[in-house]
Amino acid sequence: MIWLMLVTLVVVFIIGFRVLNSQSRRATSALTKRLNIDPVYVESLLSLMGSTAGEEFVAYLSRDNEAHLSNAASVLLIWQLCLVDESEENIAFWRGVLREAWLPTGLSSEHVRLALKFLRELEPDVQEMHAFRLRYNARFAPDSTEVENGSNNVVSIHSHSHHH
Repeated sequence: MIWLMLVTLVVVFIIGFRVLNSQSRRATSALTKRLNIDPVYVESLLSLMGSTAGEEFVAYLSRDNEAHLSNAASVLLIWQLCLVDESEENIAFWRGVLREAWLPTGLSSEHVRLALKFLRELEPDVQEMHAFRLRYNARFAPDSTEVENGSNNVVSIHSHSHHH
């Protein structure tokens, strides 16, 4: 009889936990499926954000909007690269994740402001995050001499005469 009561209690707690965290699980799932990554990345980000900012992030993701999903991926990228590991391998991995998901790989100042909002409990350095954005974007910007010398692969459709 006692075992039956304990099992019932455990089942009630499990069901209650799933119901309380269902929005969080759906939001995490949406981002992880889009990025094709393990949920542990998003779940660890949420846990480090703190409860208030984590709830705001989940609500932001729950809007089921492509722009919000893209911005959330940029927050994840900033957290992973600026605050966790800025190594060459990690940069290549996360940039590849965004490219494979057909999401923008550049970071704007708005992305940094959004990351600062959601990561506020970690108290990140504002100047350091903006400096990271500039370093990251400069690393992948096309070389200005290539563009000036015409060695890029873009050809104007008007540069050739039409011979039929």
